Formats: sequence, C-alpha cells, structure tokens
Amino acid sequence: MALFAYLFERFPSFGQTFCYREVAELYRQGVAPPIFSIRNPKDEPAQDWDARIVTQVHYLPQEKELLEEVQRASKKRRLTPQIIAALDEWGRRTDFLRLYQAAYVGLRLQEAGISHVHAHFAGMAARTAFWVAKFFPITFSFTAHANDIFAPRNFEIGLDKLVSAARVIITETDYSEKFLRERFPERADQVHRIYNGLNLAEFGHANLSSDPPLIVAIGRLIAKKGFANLIRACALLVEHGRSFRCEIFGEGPLENQLRGQIEELGLKELVQLPGAKPQHKLRERLAGASVFVLPSVPEAEGGMDNLPTVIMEAMATGLPIVSTRIGGIPEMVIDNETGVLVEPHDVVALVGAIEKVTNDRSLGQRLGHAGYERAQRLFSIEKNVRELCATVNRGRD
Repeated sequence: MALFAYLFERFPSFGQTFCYREVAELYRQGVAPPIFSIRNPKDEPAQDWDARIVTQVHYLPQEKELLEEVQRASKKRRLTPQIIAALDEWGRRTDFLRLYQAAYVGLRLQEAGISHVHAHFAGMAARTAFWVAKFFPITFSFTAHANDIFAPRNFEIGLDKLVSAARVIITETDYSEKFLRERFPERADQVHRIYNGLNLAEFGHANLSSDPPLIVAIGRLIAKKGFANLIRACALLVEHGRSFRCEIFGEGPLENQLRGQIEELGLKELVQLPGAKPQHKLRERLAGASVFVLPSVPEAEGGMDNLPTVIMEAMATGLPIVSTRIGGIPEMVIDNETGVLVEPHDVVALVGAIEKVTNDRSLGQRLGHAGYERAQRLFSIEKNVRELCATVNRGRD
C-alpha cells in the first residue's frame, strides 16, 4: 500500500519537471503513490513522460461533473453532516471548487485506505488538501517553492492557514526554510528543507569546446528570469568584440518582447529563442554549451527564483554557471567555486562574468567540475526522495 497520495494542480507539467522526477523516482523505488491532478495539462509541449506513470493519473472532473458527483455522494449519505454544512455555508464564494474537489478526492483516499496527501506549491492543490484534512481523517503536507511563498496570492485559505494546518511543510532551500520559520515561528519545527533531485546519470558531460562559445539559458520567458538583461549583456559582448552564440530556451508571455529587443539590438544572428524543447533536447544543448546563464531578478511584488531546476541540470552537466545572488541560488552556485554570481540587474557585471568564464577554458572546466561534484552531493534524486518519504511519514501512527 502507498504511504501517501499526491495531489497536483496539473500533472505532469512541462514547466514542473521536478514534480515528475520525484514521482518517477518513487515508482523506481517501488512506491507507487496514487496521483490526483485537478487539471489535465493539455496543449503543452511534448515531453519524455513514462506512460506507466501518466496512465495512472486520476484527473478530477471539471466543474459541472464534479458538482454532480459530490451531490450524488451526498444523496447516498457518503458525506458527513460536517462536509455538507461546510459546502452549504461556503456556497459560491471564491475558491468554492476546492471544497468539492476535497470531497471528491477524500472519498477516494478513504476507499484506498490512505491517510495522508502531499501537494506541491502552496496553491490550488494545497488549498484542496487543506479541505481534505478538514473533512476526513487524512493529514496533508505540501512542498513550498518560490512565488507561492515569497509573493503568495490572496485567498481566504492563504499561506498562513496552510502552514498552520499542514502536518509537514517541505521547502527547497535553506533560504526558504529560514524565510518560513521566521514568518511562522510557531510552526518552525514543522518546516524542513529538502532539495529537489536529479537522476544525474541522465546528463552528458560538457567539454566546453564550442567555438565560438555557446551561452545557454533555459526558463520561462517571464520577468523574474532576467532574460532581458542577458540580451543586453549580449549587446555589450558585441561591443567588446567578443565572438559567441546565445540560445535562450523556453516559452512565455515575454517572447514577443524579447524577440523585439533582440531585433532592436541587431542580435538576430547571435541570440536565438528556439522555444520550449523536450528534456533530452535540452540535455544535448547543455552538453554542447560553454556556460549556463540565468540572470534571475526579483519581481516588484516580491516574487523571485528559489531553486531553479535548470541550474541543477547545468551543474549535473559540468557547466560553469553565471547567475545572481537571489533566493537559494547561492546554495547551488558558490561564487568562484562552481560559477560566478553577480547582483541582480547588474548587466556590466553579468558581461564580465560571462567573459571571465568563456575566455579561460581551464577556469570554466574547474568551475564546471566543482559544480558537478556539488550536484552529486546535494541533488541525488534517490537520496532526496528517500528523505522526503521519511519526513512526510515521520510521526504518523
């Protein structure tokens, strides 16, 4: 029997490969948790998902069918008076579907004899899990990531109530662990840092032999990734007479704006936006790169990167990293040891860091090798998933 179930907002999701890897490693270790997904990730780029996992995902019905299903359960007296009263009292207030989703999921967890559910992000799935725990003798936990804790959205069941009700709160970095413990001191003992993990054997090894040097960046085309600053840095590299190519992989709302910036700066032959690519294609490009750059910046509302998976992937490839001092990034990228860190928005320093790494191949190799060794120590998916299971299940009856 599975020790716990997963509840995701969307699974598997192209932009959340760390969630899929976590589940896949549990399967590899012989644990096959039931997987519930509120939304079906249709119309996403193709990915290398294992059909044995994807076919096991239980997608929740959409609103009309969901309400009918819960009403049928109520008529059959499968719901307690407490659940029915809560549904009636909440009515059609904001986020009312979370209560119906909780009733739907909770009934199925009870039937399966599962008494704990784990969600990723302090968002829709965690809010649904909150109500599961209110309605049923089922505890919940969640993994907190980045904007969901640094710039949480304003819901009635907000971050404070999620942290207060969760049996365990997992987060990705020492930085976010400290952030949560200081904000919620009464729950500090329930907050635990567990790094995301990688199957390090999947990654090739970069030899940094690209001529001209290839700069690779990967991420959603959104403000906090700082790609506009990378494009400005590329324009300065041209002014400095440097030879290079730059590829920024990803998709997002800023794509047209970034393309316009590239054209305005006359960089169309040097800077490419190839779009989103499957994992195996990204691994190939990382292995052929000279440096990985992610110039993350804070958002005006407080959102920012915490533990960008793409940096972990680049480190697993043996690439030197250029990034910024923000969130948990300095826990991965040790300045002048596994890469070079600059302050957010400092484009001149960003240029200097890229030049420093690409001008001296031996330095790049040294930084990349140290990064690979650090990835081996910190980001083993096998070790980190075992720690997750132990933490989630600690103290349960």
